[in-house]
Amino acid sequence: MQPEITRVDVGNCGVGESPVWSAQEGAWYWTDIPRRRVWRLDAASGATRSWSTPEMVGCLSPKAHGGLVAGMETGVFGLTLGDDGVATAQRLAAPAAGELTAGMRFNDGRCDRQGRFWAGTMFMDMAAARAVGNLYRFDGRGLSKSLASELLTQNGTAWSPDGRTMYLSDSHPARRLVWAYDYDIDNGTPSNRRVFVDMNRHPGRPDGASVDADGCYWTAANDAGLLLRFTPAGVLDRQIALPMAKPSMCSFGGPDLDTMLVTSIDPGNGAGNGTGDGWAGSVVLVRPGVRGLADAPFAF
Repeated sequence: MQPEITRVDVGNCGVGESPVWSAQEGAWYWTDIPRRRVWRLDAASGATRSWSTPEMVGCLSPKAHGGLVAGMETGVFGLTLGDDGVATAQRLAAPAAGELTAGMRFNDGRCDRQGRFWAGTMFMDMAAARAVGNLYRFDGRGLSKSLASELLTQNGTAWSPDGRTMYLSDSHPARRLVWAYDYDIDNGTPSNRRVFVDMNRHPGRPDGASVDADGCYWTAANDAGLLLRFTPAGVLDRQIALPMAKPSMCSFGGPDLDTMLVTSIDPGNGAGNGTGDGWAGSVVLVRPGVRGLADAPFAF
């Protein structure tokens, strides 16, 4: 049965990304990357707010004691959201020299179950197909060395309910893979990478993702207009059709964690997708019939 889909009244994002639920605030946050804007939706009232940022924000997570941590163009920053609609940014860490060069930025990211912030980089011109992306961990003591390298378009970072399996995808058309890792929850180290899902066998590209309470991995199938759910064994067991062709990421939230906020991309940068339906770049709420897991805030 196709679930009800409700549009959030925020217009069309250029590249809507990184939705994340703040249980403490009862609200979702997400970013519109090219417009340098962070959005907030209050779940109870439906009220929305937005803030401009000094750099593009690729990914973000609430901090346990207020504000946001974000992967941006030149590093990992702390964001303070002002009453004037402007976010001030303080750089907290940056990759080693030569790892974040011109034409690159941070892309997908989120916190692990212990509250460590993970974020990866990419070369923005996807047509160039430059495998220069890296994945990093930030725990307040500085940025780790690269813990996954040679990525084209890093995406899909998520963790199993017990935190002991980490997922990572590469959504570039030349890759279209989702990997699983064993994850050491004590020191935050992934190991034993293996292919979890080969999306070349399924419609779309594996963009941002989330894990539900059953341990199933939901990925936004970019270019296919679908949300796909894979069991912990990597078997596709459900799909939900969306009204936009390029969903970018999904995040469980709401008081009962039974609602997904899904962002999307508009190739027309906010003008609709040119087909007349106007759904490209929209943000929607979906009730998939399963519950998710609360996103851990940044705790360091």
